[in-house]
Amino acid sequence: MGAPAEQTVRLTALSPGAGCACKLPAAKLEGLFAALGPAVAPASGDLLVGAAEGDDAAVLRLDDERALVLTTDFFTPIVDDPYDWGRVAATNALSDVYAMGGRPLIAVNLAAWPGDDLPVELLGEVLRGGADAAAAGGCVVVGGHTISDPVPKYGMAVVGMADPGRLFAIDRVAAGDHLVLTKAVGTGVVSTAVKRGAASPEVVAAAVASMTTLNASASEAALAAGVRAATDVTGFGLLGHLHRMARAGGLAAEIDASAVPLLPGALDLAAAGLVPGGTRANTSHLAGAVTVADTVPPELAVLLHDAQTSGGLLLAVPDDPADLVSALRAHGLPAAVVGRAIEGEPGHIAVR
Repeated sequence: MGAPAEQTVRLTALSPGAGCACKLPAAKLEGLFAALGPAVAPASGDLLVGAAEGDDAAVLRLDDERALVLTTDFFTPIVDDPYDWGRVAATNALSDVYAMGGRPLIAVNLAAWPGDDLPVELLGEVLRGGADAAAAGGCVVVGGHTISDPVPKYGMAVVGMADPGRLFAIDRVAAGDHLVLTKAVGTGVVSTAVKRGAASPEVVAAAVASMTTLNASASEAALAAGVRAATDVTGFGLLGHLHRMARAGGLAAEIDASAVPLLPGALDLAAAGLVPGGTRANTSHLAGAVTVADTVPPELAVLLHDAQTSGGLLLAVPDDPADLVSALRAHGLPAAVVGRAIEGEPGHIAVR
């Protein structure tokens, strides 16, 4: 490749797949964890949250008032601007700390770079974007590790701090809880459109603005409102992460599809078939757990399964959610009440 100038490089063209930061399919991950057996034993003692719990990060209690939160995330390019990719990746990595009710403290970079094919100056822009996003969250970046790889990848390992008595956990959802989503969905189809050269600058800008919005204010508002159950919406999509939350709590859920906030242009892109492989995998995996009413447009159903990057928080709110939604919107977030947790088959979701 050997691109002579930054602006000639389409980073997303170097990323395999359909252009989203998709996780491994849920079915494969569940099979992997089942095969590991004792290696993913439930948390005990001062390990409050480990691999077996299925939460967004691990949590280790230091004392009665402090707990360390540890997480990591990285992925291939989903936008072509290297600085924006860095910001998105860092925001996404920090999100897991916010999803546990914590605040990020320190991070290290994780980068893979085709040094013989791409200018190292582009990597510098990626790292600068990551550092700026972390700094906006009060998180210090203190170095990291880089390897040579034909496919660029970037992310962070993050350590945060939380109050062990106020942690968010997916299994704390209760019947009757209102489900509040803090960000719009649709980043998967937008990222796929970027990869295929089919996204307008306005649509891309809106998606990047969403993906680089920290979940810090949403987490703080949720803590103030007494929320105990939460998760962030990423590669498994809104319905996938809700399915995991509901199943962990032994409950079912219902979603009002018309209430879910959508990114500008996402509905049209989904209708045009610009659907990432991760979204299709999510839909297939949840086929037996999700019932979608005939009145829900197919393209909207796609977006409910859409594999997200740096999505919002899904909050289970035990009381009247009106004040929390108002507080979230005061921070510029398109928050909405999108459903509720109900008694029923664990993990089942009815979409109306």
